[in-house]
Amino acid sequence: MPDIVLDYFEKFELYFIAILGLFTLWFILNTIRYYRGEKRKVKHLHRFAKQGESLSQYELAKRYAKGQALKKNCKNAAYWSQKASFSGHSDAKSLFEKIMKKREC
Repeated sequence: MPDIVLDYFEKFELYFIAILGLFTLWFILNTIRYYRGEKRKVKHLHRFAKQGESLSQYELAKRYAKGQALKKNCKNAAYWSQKASFSGHSDAKSLFEKIMKKREC
């Protein structure tokens, strides 16, 4: 009887390791896909922000201020929030004032 139980747990252990390996592979692939998508979003945000779209300028400023999918950079955050506020985005003005008041993001 104990041999049957041991065989069962050995098979269970192999299945568990296989499932864990598949889950790890799935997780890595989806993480890569997510970051590629974020990189693409930031690329498009830069393009539209340079064309003068205020919402893109504001979103880019927020990403620079938080360090979301970009390296945190207060100078760029202030630049893009100022451009967005000049373009008429109301929330960008408050973000720019907050950055200038604290002198940091």
